[in-house]
Amino acid sequence: MFGLGMPELIIILVIIVIIFGAGKLPEIGSGLGKGIKNFKKATTDEEKDKIEEKEQSE
Repeated sequence: MFGLGMPELIIILVIIVIIFGAGKLPEIGSGLGKGIKNFKKATTDEEKDKIEEKEQSE
């Protein structure tokens, strides 16, 4: 995973807590989760559309 070990991930987490504060972390995590969910949904919808187009052209 990009050559990041546990110490590097802990340092990144500490920097994020310092920048955003502990109170903001749940909001950031929720927003990130929703963004990933929407991205996955959009890619699967696009794949379904391509399959439907292929079936209609046959």
